Amino acid sequence: MTVAPLAIGLVAHDEKKAALVEWALAHADFLKDKALFATGTTGGRILEALPQLHLVRLKSGPLGGDQQLGAMIAEGRLDVLVFFVDPLSPQPHDVDVKALIRLATLANIPFACNPATADLIVAR
Repeated sequence: MTVAPLAIGLVAHDEKKAALVEWALAHADFLKDKALFATGTTGGRILEALPQLHLVRLKSGPLGGDQQLGAMIAEGRLDVLVFFVDPLSPQPHDVDVKALIRLATLANIPFACNPATADLIVAR
């Protein structure tokens, strides 16, 4: 019996993209055999740093990427959401962000909004 790889969604607000790339670099061994899905710009930044990862780039967050991740959660196709949130900057697509967080909560999947929480998920 083959077990599907853990499916992880990766997204970060603009001011947190560098932190997510740093986190991905620190956990490259963990991520290397996972099914990774990231919003457009975030995914591009991660792939620049770690081109060997199998990562599917979705649309940019404000252009539908957040909804794509949300649909994956609703369909049971995402196991973990790592979303580094910038609580100090206004987000023009804040309703999309709140919907994504709500879906992750309703689906009862692990959701990390900062590096400390993401580290705990990886350490499981």
